[in-house]
Amino acid sequence: MAGLATSFGSGAMTNSINEIPHSKVLFVIGANPTEAHPVIGAKMRQALRNGAKLVVADPRKTELAGKAHVWLRLKPGTDIALINGIMRIIIKSGWHDKAFIEACTNGYEQVAETVEKYTPEYVESITGVPKDLLLEAAKIYGTAEKAQIFYTLGITEHVCGTDNVMSLANLTLLTGNIGKPNTGVNPMRGQNNVQGACDMGALPNVYPGYQKVDFPMVQDKFEKAWGVKLSNKVGLMIPDMFDKAVSGELKAMYVMGEDPVLTDGDANHVRKGLKNLDFLVVQNLFLTETAKLADVVLPGASFAEKDGTFTNTERRIQRVRQAINPVGNSRADWQILVDLSTRMGYPMSYNHASEIMDEIASLTPSLAGVSYDRLEASGLQWPVPDKNHPGTQYLHANGKFSCGTAKFVAIDNQAPGEEPDPEYPFLLSTGRILYHYNITTPGYSKTLTDFRSEEQAMLHPDDAKRLGIQDQEIISVSSRRGKVQTKAWITDRVLPGVIWMSFHYLATPTNELTSGNLDKTTKTYEYKVCAVKVEKLN
Repeated sequence: MAGLATSFGSGAMTNSINEIPHSKVLFVIGANPTEAHPVIGAKMRQALRNGAKLVVADPRKTELAGKAHVWLRLKPGTDIALINGIMRIIIKSGWHDKAFIEACTNGYEQVAETVEKYTPEYVESITGVPKDLLLEAAKIYGTAEKAQIFYTLGITEHVCGTDNVMSLANLTLLTGNIGKPNTGVNPMRGQNNVQGACDMGALPNVYPGYQKVDFPMVQDKFEKAWGVKLSNKVGLMIPDMFDKAVSGELKAMYVMGEDPVLTDGDANHVRKGLKNLDFLVVQNLFLTETAKLADVVLPGASFAEKDGTFTNTERRIQRVRQAINPVGNSRADWQILVDLSTRMGYPMSYNHASEIMDEIASLTPSLAGVSYDRLEASGLQWPVPDKNHPGTQYLHANGKFSCGTAKFVAIDNQAPGEEPDPEYPFLLSTGRILYHYNITTPGYSKTLTDFRSEEQAMLHPDDAKRLGIQDQEIISVSSRRGKVQTKAWITDRVLPGVIWMSFHYLATPTNELTSGNLDKTTKTYEYKVCAVKVEKLN
């Protein structure tokens, strides 16, 4: 969000899922859609059957990499060099959209100057991608009448994640591939309501609709609506919370729908922070690893037990309808929060979730036209500025950006926060797998556990042979922060010197290995690159 908001003025997926089957060129970078975003992955396979060309940039041989017209197998953490190299080829070949750049953007000259040194030979030396493949990929994307970019955590989970995103925005602006169907920069959200949570202000610096807490007019509006004095101070990012919990500055936390002990980077540091709190409340469906540390656990209701909305990756607000009564003592999240607020001295009263949506619409310009009555018919893609507006299929139509003119940002390649060395010679990268991509603890589902019951770390055959490790043998993987055991999966899907693991399994808590290195803007952990050693167990 931070990168796209800087470049375009809005930090959301620019286009729509149903455009994908009709696309002519797809550039997928740092993403594994067929496993981590299966619906979108299926749409991409449709596009291929319809004749689309596919460029995939990924260190690992994913399903889509195997189907790609060009697979750019880059070294993890070298995305900026790759993108800069593609842009240099496009500029040198005259494939950039000069009219669009002149009319709708600023900062192009600085980017053109920065990418000048990223020759195909120089990019190959950094990324490991052969220059002929770089040239072919640049031609496919640069000469397309319309082309789409798709990315996700493989781009954002780096110390330079925000810069990675702005680099992709640069590439889009360079070719004018924005503001029309089958174009744009399209981040795919990792779970079903990540977009909705952000839209509703589950961030430390904004109210719903990305209205900034430190803007006096915004603060005044919400103070009048809610009848209270509100702080104009930006809150803490998640890693900052755990740092301050460890130091004793933060005394209490309320964790809702998250399991940071299992999912956050440098998990032992997270656990230390939670244990140091005076008071921890966890609201969740399950007794998660984080909930086991809590003073109070509030049982929330599942999607099937409540009314509400989810907003998906394409900005589509969709109705969630209650199918069964809440199980046991569980309650809808909003009902728990309303009762807590009332007991703490600020009375809240809503008869139904639809009344909350009405209040959101009254205070949020981009959602002003949204109501449950309208959502009964179909979902709506924001912005929906009034009750007659049909929703927005794609953003930035006709080169009109909410920030005025779009912004090129000159960016150089940056090293990861931690790289392999003689003591820890392997590069560990992490991600999701199909069977558990949306459930951090597979033990909650017997069916999913039957499909994949334990961690299997991908290890290249050359490395396995050198270390004397057999396929499916138990191995030890350790970093400067922790040590886990896992089965080895010997496969050439990963590069030599790289090991790949998921983070879903309690028996193999991979995030005890990952580092606390962060993106400087978003404080996102660098899950995709850390140094480890791999050892055969005697």
